[in-house]
Amino acid sequence: MRRPAGLAAIVMTAWALWACGGAITAESQDRTAEARRMVDAQLRARGIHDERVLAAMLKVPRHRYIPPEMQRSAYADSALPIGYGQTISQPYIVAFMTEALKLEPQDVVLEIGTGSGYQAAILAELAREVYTIEIVAGLAERARRTLEAEGYRNVHVRAGDGYKGWPEHAPFPKIMVTAAPEEVPPALVEQLAVGGTMILPVGPRMGNQELRILTKTGKGVMTERSLPVRFVPMVKPPGDGSEP
Repeated sequence: MRRPAGLAAIVMTAWALWACGGAITAESQDRTAEARRMVDAQLRARGIHDERVLAAMLKVPRHRYIPPEMQRSAYADSALPIGYGQTISQPYIVAFMTEALKLEPQDVVLEIGTGSGYQAAILAELAREVYTIEIVAGLAERARRTLEAEGYRNVHVRAGDGYKGWPEHAPFPKIMVTAAPEEVPPALVEQLAVGGTMILPVGPRMGNQELRILTKTGKGVMTERSLPVRFVPMVKPPGDGSEP
């Protein structure tokens, strides 16, 4: 007996939806497995011990913050290009810098260098609010859309000059900078709360850079030098030559 055309269309549609759902589930399982291997091999094995940080690194889908052509390498042990001459940091560096801040659930964080929005998402899993500034307007808008799509309502994105910080919401108990100035920006030190912590790479564009962890006290700023690193330079808006 010939099957009615309408019924055949319904059957084909149902089959297509089932097949699509199965493919999505398989891809999701593969990505979860990749994330777990990243956490175990790249983070735990290298000394990242904060369970809240490890849980955030496992939860946040790194591949969704990376351009489609690079997503196959999303969980690789390396930095990756995200367009506009910028990069998403190596997973270990993301975890190391996050752990160094010793975030508490009530913390409000200032991030300089939004990039893809991935680091902001990690911070948002661990802190109450994240204010993040990106010099490249196109990246800021893309990150804002991605973070909104991922459900983050506690991340506030601004396109602007990171050297100036976000004074309206200062002081901040925690500040993270994900691009390298040649010197620590004074405005960011001013906006760091007493008792607060800032982590940032410092060094010349083509020379040696290092991660520094700053702690502000009532008497001044204490600086701890940690890892040698290589970050993209922290830049100013075109036409503003007051900083590198």
